[in-house]
Amino acid sequence: MRYDLIVRGGTVVTRDGVETVSLGIGDGVVAALSPDIEGAAREEVDAKGLHVMPGLIDVHVHFNEPGRTDWEGIATGSAALAAGGGTCFFDMPLNASPPTLDGASFDLKRRAAEGQAATDFGLWGGLVPGNLDRLDELAARGVVGFKAFMSGSGIDDFERADDLTLFEGMARAAKLGLPVAVHAENDAITAGLAQRARAEGRTGVRDYLESRPVIAEVEAIRRAVGFAEATGCALHVVHISSGAGVAAVAEARQRGVDVTGETCPHYLVFTGEDVERLGAIAKCAPPLRSAEEREALWAHLRDGGLDLVASDHSPSPPAMKQAADFFAVWGGITGVQTTLPVLLAEGHHARGLALTRIVDLIAEVPARRFRLAGKGCIEVGMDADLTLVDLRTGQVLTDDDLLYRHRLSPYVGRRLHGFVRRTVVRGQTVFLDGKATGTRAGRLVRPVRAAA
Repeated sequence: MRYDLIVRGGTVVTRDGVETVSLGIGDGVVAALSPDIEGAAREEVDAKGLHVMPGLIDVHVHFNEPGRTDWEGIATGSAALAAGGGTCFFDMPLNASPPTLDGASFDLKRRAAEGQAATDFGLWGGLVPGNLDRLDELAARGVVGFKAFMSGSGIDDFERADDLTLFEGMARAAKLGLPVAVHAENDAITAGLAQRARAEGRTGVRDYLESRPVIAEVEAIRRAVGFAEATGCALHVVHISSGAGVAAVAEARQRGVDVTGETCPHYLVFTGEDVERLGAIAKCAPPLRSAEEREALWAHLRDGGLDLVASDHSPSPPAMKQAADFFAVWGGITGVQTTLPVLLAEGHHARGLALTRIVDLIAEVPARRFRLAGKGCIEVGMDADLTLVDLRTGQVLTDDDLLYRHRLSPYVGRRLHGFVRRTVVRGQTVFLDGKATGTRAGRLVRPVRAAA
């Protein structure tokens, strides 16, 4: 038999464990998985000494195209994702301009992505006051779900969803069979504390951190869970920053609510003290927490309380990271290129997190939760989305390693274990030995329709 690509002798990580096998790839899918594949291929890769993992699926990025391409853009963002072992991303409805709030804006973003994306991509639709009658057309075009902010988004053209909008939006999303993702922070608490601090002239890093307490996150999660429970809507809570936030999700799931939660690598690595040291490059919302909260998140990763890890890659031009008033600084951390390396370094090497669990967090659960056919694992018949990683190699991340439009990252200077050698999207190599190949393999993925 002739294949397009054979990956020989790698240590393959599957849902069943870790074993040394070869992969035969044809027509973009895994055609054979065997210790010794016979036959020829147009290309063969010697993967001895490398771990072959399913490509990372990042369900939470802001590539900001169309309209704010100077913040990142799909071409640079997806190339950086591929450099970090990623093979698929879900772009958030903001900070594109226009945001993805109806069929026309979805079409604009899809056209921007096709022909530019190095990897496959899915698109979130937005849930804001006034667009409930547009959710159906977004669903028909293939959105992976609807994103709502329970506190201010920081973008004027993407309004916070008040409780009625969120409740009615969830009811409609449930009928459409799609999840709602929420940025869960109590707006009255966060906006009120921020306003008070600024009025009193308290505008430093610590003042900002204290304006967004853990209770603001936990209360909002519980409120969103209540709406989801009442409407039968699937709920996904993005970027959970606290152990109590994860516990609120886990408690709801135990009583039958269809809810999942994600955290981000920056919450697993950095603390509020790092924000004081690093400054605006480490500002995000919810903010970085204490070392105790960081350890609670790691515990939930190990015990299954957290479902997946996503980057929440949210870049901006450098000028937006400069202001004497820390509240005025753009809040967003760049991280789409470093999610897998950070999990391998901080989780597998430092904390004994099993490779099979890491694969769960970055590939299998995202594919399963968002109903992506052919994605998330290495099996015969599945898309050949792979990352080949050298776990023997460590490196200190430098500016020159970053493929972002703006080479800003709080991870620069940090030693990472696990060097991505090659990333393959449906059989096509999109990243190889430190460089994007220029292949624009990306196509739209959409959720499989839920069973009636």
